[in-house]
Amino acid sequence: MSSPTADSMGEVGLPEPVGALAARSWDTIVVGAGHNGLVCAAYLARAGQRVLVIESRARVGGACTIEEPFPGVKMSPCAYLAGLLHPLVVEELELARRGYAWTPAVNGLFVPFLDGTSIQLWDDDERCAAEVRALAPGDVEGWRAMSDVIRRLRDALRPAAQANAHGQEAWARDVWIGEAPAREQLEDRLAGDAEASSVLFDWSMAEFVEKYVEDERLQIALLGQGVIGTNASPFDAGTASIRFHHASGRLGGMAGMWGYVRGGMGMVSFYFCDAAREAGATVIAGVAVEEILPGEGVRMQGGERIAARTIVSNADPRQTLRLLGAKADGAWRRQVERVPMEGCTVKLNVHLRELPNFRARPGTDEPHHYGQINAPLTKEEWKAGFAAAREGELPEHLWCELYFQSVHDRTVVPAGEHTMSVFAQYVPYKFAQGNWDERREEVRKLALDSLGRFCSNIGGAVIDAQVLGPPDIERKVGLTGGHIFQGECLPPYMWANRLTARTPMPGVYLCGACTHPGGSVVGINGRNAAMAVLADAKKI
Repeated sequence: MSSPTADSMGEVGLPEPVGALAARSWDTIVVGAGHNGLVCAAYLARAGQRVLVIESRARVGGACTIEEPFPGVKMSPCAYLAGLLHPLVVEELELARRGYAWTPAVNGLFVPFLDGTSIQLWDDDERCAAEVRALAPGDVEGWRAMSDVIRRLRDALRPAAQANAHGQEAWARDVWIGEAPAREQLEDRLAGDAEASSVLFDWSMAEFVEKYVEDERLQIALLGQGVIGTNASPFDAGTASIRFHHASGRLGGMAGMWGYVRGGMGMVSFYFCDAAREAGATVIAGVAVEEILPGEGVRMQGGERIAARTIVSNADPRQTLRLLGAKADGAWRRQVERVPMEGCTVKLNVHLRELPNFRARPGTDEPHHYGQINAPLTKEEWKAGFAAAREGELPEHLWCELYFQSVHDRTVVPAGEHTMSVFAQYVPYKFAQGNWDERREEVRKLALDSLGRFCSNIGGAVIDAQVLGPPDIERKVGLTGGHIFQGECLPPYMWANRLTARTPMPGVYLCGACTHPGGSVVGINGRNAAMAVLADAKKI
């Protein structure tokens, strides 16, 4: 089945004038057509509501969309890999029927080291153990114990679905579904597992790895997994929880697995848009909401008022505050403003002549190119890099995580060429000297040089590179501070501490990554919000 939204690369346009839309009767207006907003709209429309989705940019999908940064090359500007996308949403919104397919990155995580050694952390336990044994024989049992803590957490909090009496999968025990649990409820699930509790609430990523393995190369191989998208050092308390968050998925029934969506990550948003429109929702793009009017609707930038008793904001909470203006509840405003929302990541979308040739495992079509790759930092480099970015300076080296959509999906790039997504940190949101437009080329060189420490061919392999720092992401996607998760996902801002779908303003809800269960391409945030709207509608 072809995707009508994908056929237009997400540029759905304005099916009728805003004035005509304002003359119609709506139950719910969704502000913002990011993936969670589209999910929310789909569920509400399926329940019989008259739903209007308004996107200010020309293309739907928000941070999870598809663009053509270079001629003939299709890439998502921000999102790059699927893993936390909830299987329930995939099933209920019939993504497979719409064309959704993905390739699991079973080759795991490859990490080269400056001393010429390397490790391939396969998703197969025995193959992974063999790699650990070859690098650090004394750490095999510790590695297994460390991996087992993550498994225990996942099984306790996000157990696999069980077939119900009708033969359907039921996710009743998945804490991501519905309202966020309090810490006491989570501790009850963990049943006295002190190590699991420490990972979830207390430990830094450095504490986590140092507890289980002694070889420093193994330790630094994983440090970055505790700070992905997080403006914190791996030596900061709570960062181990980020490791669990990103390993807690069950996409395709594969625990902790990540993978590549055919056509690019933006196809996920396009399929959600198809589902919403098929259910009867109207999705418009290229026009902006100027003000949210609680209990009344919205006022557009052109002055038109569109009435609806319910408004669901897929915008981040700071943007939602701006749209509410003086109508925002004071206590809620203070809660939103307490959430850190300054990004520290830079995304490079890179067009390649050939894949990187890693000195530790030479070749330009090797098993590691089919998984994920990290260019690591030493512990000293981690500390210095984080400190530099906090002072508005660039570090000496960046931690880089690499993905190659093109090795799994040749449709995204011309024959013989490749794409590389580089997700790197730390960079400052605001430079102490200069700005991003003035220093973009410097950041580009820094990122590629950071890879060049491990590769022999980066200089000649790169055709072109798009560099998106936090202000670029803020401007391009609308995420305040360029924070990709609409606010930090560290323990003080997660679970019952995260913003809720319901707000104190009458008829105003949130559905984005700022709500439970947090950031990444998840979709269940949008579903949770829709269920809250529908439950409240029954009380009216």
